[in-house]
Order: sequence, then C-alpha cells, then structure tokens
Amino acid sequence: MCGIAGIISKDTSLVTQAGLKKMTDVINHRGPDGEGQWISSNGEVGLGHRRLSIIDLSHEADQPMHYMGRYSIVFNGEIYNYIELKEDLLKQGYTFKTVSDTEVLMALFDRDKENCLKLLDGMFSFVLYDAQENTVFCARDRFGEKPFFYSYEKGKHFYYGSEMKCLWAGGIPKVVNDKMMFNYLAYGFLENPSNLSETFYNKCTRLPHSHYIKLNLHNLELTIHKYYDIDWKTTNSSITEDQAKETFNELFYTSSKRRLRSDVAVGSSLSGGLDSSLVVCVIDELKKGTTQKQNTFSAVFPGFKKDERKYMDMVIAKTNVEPHFVTPTDEGMIASIDKLAYHQEEPFGSASIYVQYCVMQLAKEHGVTVLLDGQGADEILAGYHPYYSHYFQEIKKANPALYSKEMQAYNAMHTGSEINESVISGWKNIIKSLFPDSATSLRKYYQQYNQIKNPLFDKEFYHAHFKDSFHRNYEFESLNQSLYSSTMKQGLQELLRYADRNSMAHSREVRLPFLNHDLVDFLFTLPSHFKIKDGWTKWIMRASTSSILPETICWRKDKIGYEPPQKNWMENPILKEKIMQGKTDLVNKRILSKGQLNKQVVAEDANVSLSNSWRILMADNL
Repeated sequence: MCGIAGIISKDTSLVTQAGLKKMTDVINHRGPDGEGQWISSNGEVGLGHRRLSIIDLSHEADQPMHYMGRYSIVFNGEIYNYIELKEDLLKQGYTFKTVSDTEVLMALFDRDKENCLKLLDGMFSFVLYDAQENTVFCARDRFGEKPFFYSYEKGKHFYYGSEMKCLWAGGIPKVVNDKMMFNYLAYGFLENPSNLSETFYNKCTRLPHSHYIKLNLHNLELTIHKYYDIDWKTTNSSITEDQAKETFNELFYTSSKRRLRSDVAVGSSLSGGLDSSLVVCVIDELKKGTTQKQNTFSAVFPGFKKDERKYMDMVIAKTNVEPHFVTPTDEGMIASIDKLAYHQEEPFGSASIYVQYCVMQLAKEHGVTVLLDGQGADEILAGYHPYYSHYFQEIKKANPALYSKEMQAYNAMHTGSEINESVISGWKNIIKSLFPDSATSLRKYYQQYNQIKNPLFDKEFYHAHFKDSFHRNYEFESLNQSLYSSTMKQGLQELLRYADRNSMAHSREVRLPFLNHDLVDFLFTLPSHFKIKDGWTKWIMRASTSSILPETICWRKDKIGYEPPQKNWMENPILKEKIMQGKTDLVNKRILSKGQLNKQVVAEDANVSLSNSWRILMADNL
C-alpha cells in the first residue's frame, strides 16, 4: 500500500525532480517508509512514489521499480494472488529479483498487456511506462478500493496522483466544481451517478473503477477502456442451496486467506455487525494451530442506543483475539474535523467517518499495519433494508405466492422495530414503490417548491445549476439490478473512498475479503431468494457460516450502520458555531441565500439531513 504521483508532459521543463517531490510530499502519510522519484531518459515521464512496506520489506522492492530494461512502474495496492501468478510466470521463463507483488505485476503485463488485469485478485492503482513502445498504461481495480486522480490536457500534459492534493501540489489550480456543490447541498449527492469521473474540483478527474488508460506519448493522446463488469441479468436457477453454501464458503475462505498475506502485523476492525464479525471468526479459524493472536479494533459508545459493544463481546468470547476499543467524542471530532476534511478532500456523509478515522488511529497506536474489514457485503448480499422493497417488486408479479409469504415474514420480523424503519410504509416509500420512474422528477419539483417558499440557495447560484440536477434511479426490474447499481454505480465507491482515506491518514491498509471478484461474480449468479429469504437479508451468508458465528449475531434482525451519537454531538455549541460560520462563508460566496443566516442549526442523526446542517459543515471545508 502506497501513494503515487507524477507528471507526463511534452514540455520537459514541467517534469522535474523537485516538482515530483512536491507531489509526493503531500501524500507522505500514504507511505512513510520510503520515497522515490524518477524521470525517463526522454524527460517526458515523471514517476513519484511513497512507500508503506507490507510485502517484501527490503529496499529491493522500493519504487519506482524497473523491469527487463523496458518497464517502469509506480504501484499502489496489493495483488493478493501474486504467489500463484508468480509460479506460472516462473514456469514460462520470467525471472525476479524481489519477492514483491509489484515485480510480478510488471512481468504479467509484459506477457498479457492489458489482459493482465483480468487475472488480478487485488486492489490497485498504478502507472506503468513502456520505454520500448513509448506508452503509459494506468489502471484502477474493479470496485474502486484504491484511488486514482488525473488532470489531462490533450497534447500537453497528464498529471496524476493517489489524491487530488498531488495535482494541486503539481500546479493544477484548486477550484470548486459548483455543479457538484449544488447537487450535494440540494440532494446530498457525493458523486455524479451518470459520470463517476467527476469530482468536487475542476480539472481533477477520477479514473472510474474497472477502467484503464492508454496514453500514447508520441502525441499525448489518451483513451479510456472498461475491462470488468458484473453480469447481473444471468442467474443460475438450477443451483441447490447446498451447492450455493459450499461455493460461498470456498470462495470466502480463499479470499480471506489471500488477504492475510503480509510481512507485517495483520488485524481486523470489529463493529459488531454481521460482516465484520464473520471476517474476525474466519480469520480465527484460519489461524487455529498457530501462535498468532488476532488483534481487533472497535469503536464503542456506552449508553448510546445503537452501541454495538454487546455484539463485539460475543465475537471476542468465541475467538482467540486481543481486543482494543476507542470511544470517539464530539470534542475529538471538533478538534479533528479540519484534518479529516483535508484527508477526505470531498464531503463525507456523516460523523461515522470520524469514527472509522479513530479506529484506524487505534490500530496505529498498537502497531498493526493491515486490517481486514467487512465492507462490500451489504451491496453484494442485500444487507441494507431498502433492498427489501426491490425484492418485493421483483417477485410480486413473477411469483405472487412467494411474494405473500415473504411479505408476511418481513412484517412478522420487523414490525415495531426501534432501529430500522419500515421500507413499505411512509409516504416516501409509497411514492417510490408506485411511481419509481417519476420519483426523481417529484424530488426536483419538491426542491423547486422549497426554494420558492424558503430559499436555500442564492437566487443566481440556484438558477445557474438547477438545470444540472443529478438523476437517481429508483426503478429496478430486479433485486440483482439494484445490487449492481449499489456495487458498480453509486454507493460502494463512496464507502471505499472513506476507508482508503481514513486508513491512509494513519498509514494503515484496509483489505476487504468480500470484494474478491470471483465471489462477487458468483453471488450475482444466485437468484434473489438466496439473498433475501424468509424475511432475512444476506440469507446465503448466514446459512453458510452459522456454525462459526455466534448465533445471536448470525440471526440478528436489526441493521445498524457504523453509527455514532451524531445528534448529541451536533448539540455541542462549538460545532454549532462552526456550522453557523459555514453558513456565513457560503452566503458570502453567493452559494446560500442570506435567509439561511436567520435559521438555527438543527442537530441531526447520522445520514439524516432535515436542515442541511451537516452538509453545510462539509461544504465549508471544500
């Protein structure tokens, strides 16, 4: 795990050691164990790197790395199946000077070119220069675990970096994207769902996950290609429950075992939910017979209704772990909010991101560099409760008897829940269910009505950007299509950004066993009733792993996110004052209406935005 940055330009005066060092210095948190800058013999290609040593700790594995007298690379991430890939390459005559996965990647690229990406089980972003062909190849992993940003002007330059601050350090001006600002404050969008390459800053472009770039250095012309997608339409209706459970276990254990490969200490984050608990329990199974003790890291909130400590204790009692706990506070968040915003670079959804930040800091304090985490399971296994409504829509016409049975099971299990609201009642849910293709239009009309009645935005700013309101899709023909949207279009990438930035802020690495692509592809072949069944979400996972999970956790009915007592925190006078200052700043920038200064700050729970208080706090930090 590392950080990369650099410049590629026909104007060689732009490509300097000093310039590259400025770009890598601003991401030294991503790689405190070493740095390197290199410029090609023609002066047009600059590669910069910050190293966090995890596999092959020797200086032989430092970057930029060179291979065969032809290839030069800066690489961020991990190739988990590098051992298996290396064995094949050795048989075909390739030789290696290191035991790193980076050198394996270069050999694989030499053999297969862009097709090498299809063979990688990993998280990555990298830039590879081929001196013989005079080309540059850049790629990002399938789901977007590792970031890659660039600023490109055809025929002139290509700046790139693991974070946008690399581009700014290289000379790209830092200018806020007003269209993104509008859609965030109006609707809460953290990404443009129709263009995932767009960011909150002008001239800073995100390489979408599952894509690669080819850059021809003769004319500095760029092309972008997609190399991976999920087939959500084709399901295997003949698979049995026993076959599905066996395959799930085999793929998940393989993924977890590969993600334990490391030359430094590996632990796990434990939230008390189903996903992180399974990760901890599987690691415990894999470590049996060894002297290694797994360290777990958790955030707890004594006295808070949604505190998960009792579930964490169940996992701890069942496994051989060394637990560590932290209790984030409002004072801590206030003290850290500017630093947190600096690392995240774009707005984040709630105070839960600060909680994750504290857990990563806790791991650093205890000397554990790598943490396995359960992220990704909700999107591929239908863990969030809104997926129930998409499942019900799918089976209502196709199988009325099953629909009736599942609806009864859902009502019996969740009616009266104090944690999770019903997904089938309430006016918003009813509108989405009855008019899924009109929900976005209705939302825009509602925004127009509010702007007239009680303006949020400055009049000129509103009229300049309302026409660019983003579209959120509420219409899905199946549960699988909804899961595909969350996994590949909007949802998962936001969470992966939070995890990458929070872990890297403390020079930690997060690995995600649920995001092995073979496992993801398999789960999308399963019919919907393997994911939601008898009222249970994530049914196949629960049924497959019930023997190793504490029973109470395996068959939990409620779904709690990574949620702190945000509403209480927002009652803090210092935080309210900070939000009011944010309003003033945004009014002075002619983004918000002056009338907003007369409104009091309203404390909000995580992921609730009744008054825009949290969004204003975020927007003022851009």
